[in-house]
Amino acid sequence: MLRQRVITAVVMASLFLAAVAFLSLPWLALLFGILICLGAWEWSRLCGWESPLARGLYALVVVAVLGLLYRYCQLGAGAPREQVQPVLGVACLWWSLALLWVKGYPGSAVFWRTQAMRNLMGLLVLAPSWVAAVYLLSFPRGGGLVVVLVLVVASADIGAYFSGKRWGRHKLAEVVSPKKTWEGFWGGMVACALLALLLWSQLPNQQAHVSLAAALVVTLATALASVVGDLTVSMVKREAGVKDSGSLLPGHGGVLDRLDSICGAAPVFALGLLLAGW
Repeated sequence: MLRQRVITAVVMASLFLAAVAFLSLPWLALLFGILICLGAWEWSRLCGWESPLARGLYALVVVAVLGLLYRYCQLGAGAPREQVQPVLGVACLWWSLALLWVKGYPGSAVFWRTQAMRNLMGLLVLAPSWVAAVYLLSFPRGGGLVVVLVLVVASADIGAYFSGKRWGRHKLAEVVSPKKTWEGFWGGMVACALLALLLWSQLPNQQAHVSLAAALVVTLATALASVVGDLTVSMVKREAGVKDSGSLLPGHGGVLDRLDSICGAAPVFALGLLLAGW
């Protein structure tokens, strides 16, 4: 299983880097949109939709929301900050609420257990992350920023895996994800702090005004949001009685199983860069 996971991860990373390096913004926005659509298809099952027609309709609703946000935020025409920042702010508020629900599960399920609420949760999980990713691409060297976002999420995950395996004793959210520990969480934070130091030391001259403190805050907040994204999707999967969101990616489950952390991290990262004066 580990070998299969590694092979799949290497293939995904290679395709991702190739796409960021060679595709223009419209094509990358379309590619990311397709991934979000696949995630919506998988989320529809977590909402309780069973028929292919119902699941397809849910995915189409998500696509329609992406289109509305693309137009509202003017993502194809420079993406003015005053249009995008409120969307990112709402997304961050949503993830703050999701954190409370994760900590209060299973009691918190009374607030979101209904099919209607889970439908709404899917929109809040998926759509703002796409806006954030496309917005990052509109920045100078935007492809590099998206790569940094993925590096932060990967560092949090890898640091948590190894430190949790070595020292893990105290459960982080046992009812939601029994294998996650506080020792793993802090190991991931340490890994991300080291990454922030490295990235800050390599900032280009035009971004020299970004302080080390700002780089650390943005990176650690992004890492925390990635954990919340992972736990939120795990919580909904547990309520739905499924282990994986799908089976498209060998050794990794479904697309949503790989997107969950990035969905939490992307809006926080993009808003953090704005507030840090990027």
